[in-house]
Amino acid sequence: MFFDLAAVLRRFAQLGAVKAFCKPLAENDNSKQQIYLGGNLDAVQIFPLHEIEAESKGKDSTYKTKLEFYWITPDSIERAKGAQLILYPQYPEVRLSGFLRGCKNAPNEMLRPVPKDQRQHNNGTDGRVLFFGVTASGMTLAYLAPADSDLAKELLLRAAKNEFPYESVFLTLPLFGRDSKSILLEKLADIRNHGWQPSIRLNNKGEVQPYKARNGGGYTLEALLGVIPNGRAEPDFLGWEVKAHSSSRVTLMTPEPTGGMYGERGVKAFVSKFGSPTENDTLYFTGTHRAGTRNKKTGLNMVVRGFNPAKAVIEDVNGAVELQTDNGDCAAAWLFTDLMIGWNRKHAQAAYVSYESEKILAPAYRYFSPVLLGEGTDFNRYLSALTSGFIIFDPASKIMNASSDKSSVKPRSQFRTSVKHLQMLYEKFEATDF
Repeated sequence: MFFDLAAVLRRFAQLGAVKAFCKPLAENDNSKQQIYLGGNLDAVQIFPLHEIEAESKGKDSTYKTKLEFYWITPDSIERAKGAQLILYPQYPEVRLSGFLRGCKNAPNEMLRPVPKDQRQHNNGTDGRVLFFGVTASGMTLAYLAPADSDLAKELLLRAAKNEFPYESVFLTLPLFGRDSKSILLEKLADIRNHGWQPSIRLNNKGEVQPYKARNGGGYTLEALLGVIPNGRAEPDFLGWEVKAHSSSRVTLMTPEPTGGMYGERGVKAFVSKFGSPTENDTLYFTGTHRAGTRNKKTGLNMVVRGFNPAKAVIEDVNGAVELQTDNGDCAAAWLFTDLMIGWNRKHAQAAYVSYESEKILAPAYRYFSPVLLGEGTDFNRYLSALTSGFIIFDPASKIMNASSDKSSVKPRSQFRTSVKHLQMLYEKFEATDF
């Protein structure tokens, strides 16, 4: 048993957590009724997810996603293999279920349903506190403090003094002795004060290497923050996704389509049909594609199928963002389940840092205050901005040596937005000096 908050946070950090938060539980948070995690889909941004599956049941359709969920103690860790999040897009809300299945040492007794005649809090908070830690590798760690325990009373007393900020229905906790935002701002200040930085990137061993290409602004910032490329689409720095930008447009995600002609026949066949030739024997598929608008260059219409923009809810769990021909044929499609994973992994907390480049003598960059900080988002916000035209599909895929037997393909599917529209995507968005 942990006796104070500091001990819980030390254990989370020991196990590799990069973020910690907790939820005071209500009487109806139990193994039968599941644990309520919020009245919209923003809880999905907080937990590390690996795959989302759509389950079609008419009006009762849901999304389900398994968690790599572990109950911890001061000296043990045990996986709950049945743990999953259930997303109810029609309400919307998120619940945690299956969190006791297969566990011998889980807090089973404290998570049993309370009989009606024994309820004391009218289904309100009952003194229990469920602590979570999430790791960069995708684990969710959990510990339940009993009602009236020293740990639960400490947490609730400090929360009553507004010591911990809310994120959705959760209280965020200072895992590193202070909050990760302060640590990030301090690091960015050091980078800004250094002025011009030579273009670099880290290899997979964390070693600094010169980077001579002209697109090194983001790589250099990541290297200066100590972010080692790992091939995973996970946040960069202590749970924050850090994006460098030198223009008014920002790239949000770069997912490749998995449906339509593109998904069935590949990028080469797609660009060959819908791309435009240039003088250097290169076929390009480019152009701004907005929802509800036909792109004259490519002849394709972007459609967000299965989302109701007026209600801002998903009405079809099998919905998708599609590029369609004038005949309604699907040329390319991104399923909601795939896009939701990408948005989840990258945008729970995001920092947008502006920079300029020096290209005459050598590639070099310097970074500026303020940073734009976005906190609290969900996939419905993303789809709302997409259907409103504030997020665009702005591809740059190409086939080089297109007429040759040795042609090569470079896919580049990117969803972008203007810096001035970023605030639409977050519950809290502000320019912060550092």
